Amino acid sequence: MSAMTNILVKDDAATPKEWTLIPVGDDPPAWRANDTAIPLMGQPRLTVTDPEQLKSGDWKVTAKLEVPVMETLGASGTSAGYVAPPSVAYVTTYIFTMFASSRSTLTDRANGLKMMIGVLQGASSTTATGVLANTAAGSAWASSVLPITQFFTGLVVPN
Repeated sequence: MSAMTNILVKDDAATPKEWTLIPVGDDPPAWRANDTAIPLMGQPRLTVTDPEQLKSGDWKVTAKLEVPVMETLGASGTSAGYVAPPSVAYVTTYIFTMFASSRSTLTDRANGLKMMIGVLQGASSTTATGVLANTAAGSAWASSVLPITQFFTGLVVPN
């Protein structure tokens, strides 16, 4: 796998913002947004674990996305002019873990990943693709060289 690269991801704002997650560490592999208008503590963060082989021989891999929400100032400060420093109100954390049989193939894992992403994006009794059409993806999941997709399908840790 090639060196870690930026990852672009859009949020769900009324006008979606495209976040650039930049590599910030490789043990574990980690990325962080770098929006100059937001303090470091308020930047979204993504980490992945090294594939862990369980006693059963199966593999466990996990990706975690943390999305901090910053406090907003309700006033312009005290009578002395004090304004509180920026702080994080809370962090919403998303964790996706896959347990793959040691007998599974890259194609098996890619198929399961595609199906799970369909579930996560809103598959229902009226649509198998949820809110994002992925019916044309075909073998794109299995042949992807994108870092997080390859992490789940090929059990390859970004470096």
